[in-house]
Amino acid sequence: MIDIKFVCALGKVSLKEKMSKILIKNIKGLVQVGEDLPKVRKGKDMQTLSILENAFLALEDGDVIAYGLMEDWEGITDWRDLEIVDADGCFVLPAFCDSHTHAVFAKTREEEFVDRIHGLTYEEIALKGGGILNSARRLAGMSEDELVEHAQKRINKMIVLGTGAIEIKSGYGLSVEAELKMLRVIKRLKQTNSISIKATFLGAHAFPTEYKQNHRGYIDLIISEMLPQIEKEGLADYIDVFCERNYFSVEEMEEILLAGKKHGLKPKVHVNQFSAMGGVGKAVELGALSVDHLEELTDEDIEALKNSNCMPVILPGCSHFLGIPFGDARRMMDADLPVALASDFNPGSTPNYNLFTIWSLACIKMKMTPEEALNALTINAAYAMDLAETHGKICLGSRSPIILTNEIPSLAYLPYSFGENNVQRVFLS
Repeated sequence: MIDIKFVCALGKVSLKEKMSKILIKNIKGLVQVGEDLPKVRKGKDMQTLSILENAFLALEDGDVIAYGLMEDWEGITDWRDLEIVDADGCFVLPAFCDSHTHAVFAKTREEEFVDRIHGLTYEEIALKGGGILNSARRLAGMSEDELVEHAQKRINKMIVLGTGAIEIKSGYGLSVEAELKMLRVIKRLKQTNSISIKATFLGAHAFPTEYKQNHRGYIDLIISEMLPQIEKEGLADYIDVFCERNYFSVEEMEEILLAGKKHGLKPKVHVNQFSAMGGVGKAVELGALSVDHLEELTDEDIEALKNSNCMPVILPGCSHFLGIPFGDARRMMDADLPVALASDFNPGSTPNYNLFTIWSLACIKMKMTPEEALNALTINAAYAMDLAETHGKICLGSRSPIILTNEIPSLAYLPYSFGENNVQRVFLS
């Protein structure tokens, strides 16, 4: 038995005339709940999932202030202006954290989807001017206001499907003006949304056409012009580099990440999507918060990640859409490593933001158990966004939005019933 957990809300009443007070009762399973949950789950521990059956959860202004067994809920209903939600037959869980997205972009790229059906690879499309460069051309002609409007519509859809924190990258600008424009858009989205949004500077996403033969020139542009202005305006939390063949070398990545760190940006790196070039080890050495993609993985990469504070992030939606290998989550967990999952939502390689789909793909294609995949989408994903204290779990004072499912037979039904929307409601903080 888990004792009732309660925090008195006295002292808050005078601060606001209207307060949101919600009691969710008769919960079939209150998931990822507890006061001593780890900041990271790794290895065999990823199979562990704290679930309280026949439970209640009390929220006030988005804060978790009480939870426990239904037999202990007497007294919680004494509040005035209280909304009571009956969750009989339903599960309640913390909203997902999406630690890798490109949710600010100009237009979709379904024509490239057709190109791939006709046999072209992602890399072949990029070499003929498609891919990232295609998005950059389209974004250059759009205003900040237009980009904000389009991105907000996408974020609204993500929230409805249970995403409660989002990282958004630049990288479709590839010029000083356009990269700063993207980051200013993300900053505006941060200020107007009730969910946590983190900004990542990804100017090193690809080399613009005019710099294809002049890598030095573009890297100098990133270091000398973009980074100082980003720091001046407070536009980013992280810095990212696409370390991959035909994009940025390990040496180029190192130079850019070191420059970003001087401007207060923590590294988060795209690496090992199509090839393993030693980027994982270098990213770990440089203190990267996460290394993302990892469709390719070597023994050296595994060793580099051991005993580090770097979170491996796998993006199964990308693997599914491009028809490339899926990240080997089991190999990493067998090496006692943690794993996080993210959407990689973008218009070219992963036009999907539904993390329930990612949950299903992780189970079906990567043979992760439902429990392992949920830990990867909550606790570990929160860590990959520096949100381990407030998101990815349900505990006293946590600020994570909360998902209420439809009536379902079991938690495993959520990834099992791929394509079905089982979100009844999302409670925002």
